[in-house]
Amino acid sequence: MLPKTPTAKNPPEQFSGDVWVDPIASPQEDGQTTVVARVRFAPGAHTAWHSHAKGQTLHVTSGIALFGTRDGEIIEAHPGQTVYCPSDEEHWHGATPENFMEHIAILENADDPSMTTTWLEHVADEDYHRPRG
Repeated sequence: MLPKTPTAKNPPEQFSGDVWVDPIASPQEDGQTTVVARVRFAPGAHTAWHSHAKGQTLHVTSGIALFGTRDGEIIEAHPGQTVYCPSDEEHWHGATPENFMEHIAILENADDPSMTTTWLEHVADEDYHRPRG
């Protein structure tokens, strides 16, 4: 059994607002690639634009989640719903301005783990506040 990794507050260049990450599982042996984390967003907190080399699955466990894509669409997801972000799709996700939000993030490391997630610019206010579908 491995010791619990502590909660980390993510850096402001990748997140707007307060976001905490609790690692659940990470590769421990050759051939393992999946990373799992519990991610908690304060009201109004959200990621910067980013993409994942091998996609990402997000399972909402509490609150209301927002997911935005470059085409301008924003969807809401509620507890029990799962959203899949395809490989290399530029997107953002976060909490509504009124609600905390928590999700379980599941993704696979790329061949080079440093290339698993590509972080881009912050989401403009008009993109975050765009009407939701």
